[in-house]
Amino acid sequence: MQTIKQDKINIGKIVAALKNGAVLVCPTDTVYGLVCDASNEKSVEKIFEIKKRDKSKPLGIFVKDIKAAKKLAFADKNQESFLKDNEITAILKAKKPVLSELVYKNKTIGIRIPNYKFLNLILEKFNKPLVQTSANISGKETTVKIKNILKQFKTQEVIIVDGGDLPKNKPSTIIDLTNNNINILRK
Repeated sequence: MQTIKQDKINIGKIVAALKNGAVLVCPTDTVYGLVCDASNEKSVEKIFEIKKRDKSKPLGIFVKDIKAAKKLAFADKNQESFLKDNEITAILKAKKPVLSELVYKNKTIGIRIPNYKFLNLILEKFNKPLVQTSANISGKETTVKIKNILKQFKTQEVIIVDGGDLPKNKPSTIIDLTNNNINILRK
């Protein structure tokens, strides 16, 4: 485990780490999350190992904007409005797979555009989608407390971006928009 302070001067280190296949524990606009390069199969697999997550449950991705989302998935104007709601992960019909196969399920993909300045700066500089999932072992509570993150991941091969304690929050709502209706999978 390595720790880096959430600071603009560390953006270059964080982007370089992502390019080298690192898994980060990073503050987001909801809770602390595990993120990595969505096109790096080994890094994505590592997140599954860390979380002890069943590989039949795909991971969502963060993108920097609607344009980036539409490179990966089909989205009409109505679906775009859900993507603009930063607390929603929208499940959409995927275009031709270009990322780790572990982010797709039945030709769909979960996409979220975060509303967290520091994470958005990382996405801008990295210029690629990031796998995103809450920073916890599957089935365990999510956290916004840095001391819990440090304790939980002290033996893991991750880089922790220390943003201090986050405001009390819950993970994003997940909405399936693939069948011309709205199906809430997690609120």
